[in-house]
Amino acid sequence: MAKVIMTADDAASVRQMVSFTLQEAGYEVTEAVDGQDALKKINSLTIDMLITDMNMPNMGGIELIRKVRAIPRIKFIPIIMLTTESQAAKKQEGKKAGATGWIVKPFRPEQLVAVVKKVLG
Repeated sequence: MAKVIMTADDAASVRQMVSFTLQEAGYEVTEAVDGQDALKKINSLTIDMLITDMNMPNMGGIELIRKVRAIPRIKFIPIIMLTTESQAAKKQEGKKAGATGWIVKPFRPEQLVAVVKKVLG
């Protein structure tokens, strides 16, 4: 059975690129338009991993990570930040919230797949 990955990003083009890339690599992908949408969908889904943007309307990536880490059944899933932010302070904030890894946009499809394979095993 394919692993399920949720991608949360307010940019449709990024969601499509992530979905296409991961589906090509054999994963099942669920999309969310922001942190609020992701949280709503997470409650009715079983996901193996979350890939989230940092800056989104309604609820950003850092807050989303904190909320996901507070849900017992998915508390330990890998969470990757996929964002244009590359400053050390932002990365530190993400790590503190519970992010497993960090990919800076624009990303190369093979880079994304390599990171996903590495953290999902």
